[in-house]
Amino acid sequence: MAALVGVMTASLAAIGPQIGKVVSAHRSDHDRISLKPLAERSYIYDSAGQLQGTMTNRNDPQNRSQVSLDKIPATVKDSVLAAEDANFYKHKGVNVRSILRAANANIEGGGVSQGGSTITQQVVKNSLVGDQQDLSRKLREAFLAVELEKQMSKNEILEYYLNSVYFGGGAYGVQAASEYYFNKDVGALNWAEGALLASLIRSPNYYNPFKHPDVARKRRSIVFKRLIATHKLTKDEVAYSEFFPLPTTPNKPVPPYDYFVEEVKQQLLADPKFGLGATEAARNHTVFEGGIKVYTTLDNDLQAKAIAARNQTLPHNNGDATFNVTDPKTGQLTFGTEAMATIQPNSGAVRAMVGGPGFDKYQFNLAVERDPGRQPGSTMKAFVLATLFEKGFVPSDSLPSTGSCSFKFPGTSEVSTYKGPGGSITAMTQASSNCGFMRLGQVAGIPDVAQMANRVGIKSQLYLTDSDGNPTAPPNNLPLGTMGVSPLDMASAYATFANDGVYNEPYLVEKIVDRTGKVLYQHQGAPVQAIKVQTARLVSQVLQANVIGGTGKNARIDSGQPAAGKTGTTNDSTDVWFVGYTPEFATAIWMGAPKGSISLANAGLQGATGGRYPAATWGRLYSMIYANRATVPFPEAERTRSGRSVGKVPYLIGSGSATTTSRRTRPTRTYTPPANNGGGGGGATTPATTPDTVATRPPIPLGGG
Repeated sequence: MAALVGVMTASLAAIGPQIGKVVSAHRSDHDRISLKPLAERSYIYDSAGQLQGTMTNRNDPQNRSQVSLDKIPATVKDSVLAAEDANFYKHKGVNVRSILRAANANIEGGGVSQGGSTITQQVVKNSLVGDQQDLSRKLREAFLAVELEKQMSKNEILEYYLNSVYFGGGAYGVQAASEYYFNKDVGALNWAEGALLASLIRSPNYYNPFKHPDVARKRRSIVFKRLIATHKLTKDEVAYSEFFPLPTTPNKPVPPYDYFVEEVKQQLLADPKFGLGATEAARNHTVFEGGIKVYTTLDNDLQAKAIAARNQTLPHNNGDATFNVTDPKTGQLTFGTEAMATIQPNSGAVRAMVGGPGFDKYQFNLAVERDPGRQPGSTMKAFVLATLFEKGFVPSDSLPSTGSCSFKFPGTSEVSTYKGPGGSITAMTQASSNCGFMRLGQVAGIPDVAQMANRVGIKSQLYLTDSDGNPTAPPNNLPLGTMGVSPLDMASAYATFANDGVYNEPYLVEKIVDRTGKVLYQHQGAPVQAIKVQTARLVSQVLQANVIGGTGKNARIDSGQPAAGKTGTTNDSTDVWFVGYTPEFATAIWMGAPKGSISLANAGLQGATGGRYPAATWGRLYSMIYANRATVPFPEAERTRSGRSVGKVPYLIGSGSATTTSRRTRPTRTYTPPANNGGGGGGATTPATTPDTVATRPPIPLGGG
């Protein structure tokens, strides 16, 4: 007693000078104590509601999933109470006897399992006052603990505590800890598992069962003794539970290491339209700590088929969706692969996305790369078709059949020559004639072709720029695919043709709800009739002919389902493509070396074309999709007039035979490039007269298959 009085007297002497300050500080919190909201991991789901991954902050990965107290079993609640605060339901926030016992350390010969702080005090410390080791902070903690118990029930405080306490391995709260250590829901934990979780609270690293199993086992035994002392278990029950082994392998939450879900995450962080915060910091907090649930458009079955089709058809596959490519500039080995995107035309929902060989190997998403993007080759010719048909031309209109043609454009002394036959528009598409589409492009008007691509879904920059970086005009060889695009945009644009000319913005996020179930965001479609129905159907008619008897024959579907599409191959086969669609799905497939501008001949794939490889992947994918699916025909176009010559071709100076004669001459107009926003229309009907120099003109792709 004398010793105790001495300790208390000394303590009062130390406390005395600070009493006024502490009490004053306490009074400022007296009205209402507000515990900070707990950070909670967020979830990403596919279109069927299947979990695809969790999102936590990499800098402070608080893996937490809150659970109500009635969902936490006695095996966990009683173990924690026995270890941390056996008198929790009896005291009023502060347990003086526990404080005095803790002051005399090791009074039970090393068997003490409780600290001086109650669970209520621990809640106050973690949420309000911090863990600074000074007397003022401890007194304020005690005062606030008493006040908190006046404002919250015991069960509310215990629930908050069990969801907030740290268990190691980035796991906060009993649910995340149960998953991390035992790979099961907290409601399924037995006494041995509940006792281990309780034993970790004091020092998660020191009592880590993966690193220090012997220490962890001893600590668990101490918790068992406390459960006996508090009459929650008998000695026989503890003897039985002691035989249960400790966990040996942690179960970390599934991270969103996938191209699709990573793209979703990046959109959530960057775009305020989802209602997750006005600033980047606010969105970061909501995405990683807000406990939101994000429901996406991903079709996991279709995604699996896309990956399987790629793996089965990729040439020289190393077994990891790559093939070896030698960089001719350095002599070093790099790799090639395929990327693809699939869109549902009637909604714009992105159903599958293969951004590369695998997120673990290559994190850059090739499916969404826009600037600089990848040269699409002759897949760009579909936009020439759409421009012509929008202006009243028909598939049977024709150009003279020539072996080559030459152009001299304003502002340059260069003469550009292209090869390929003439004939009807359909026939030139089936042959993917460069000479034919250079002539058709000039007839359609190159600025109008660029605007058409924008209108139906291409968002990449399709205009050359001046020395200050300002857009001037599209290149005259735009119909041959000289400006970079992304597979996602190509799939979106072709989806507009599949959807009778109605453009739907491609999207990945269907709905977002907060942790209470409140809807924060719901996708609302905004379809736009980008081109005439007849135009879209005529494009589909021509591109169907290309799959049946043109460069896209490898894309034919086994079930006989009609398909439409176009191949693309650039100079030296650096980028090879197939973009195609049915009435239900549109898919763009690119193949090449991610490093860029490396001929596939350096991969032992001399003569690689879009019709040979990506078309085969597309055909395999759609054959799997339609293996057990009803055939869906394309809607037929209205009957057209008879074909005739397309007329005079501007800037054509020679060809393998006679140049065309004109039925009319199109006047030159001043061209002002529109904003590159995927919309718009109209504009000039002839190419711009902005100088197109050799230095600014992209390489001319080969076109064709």
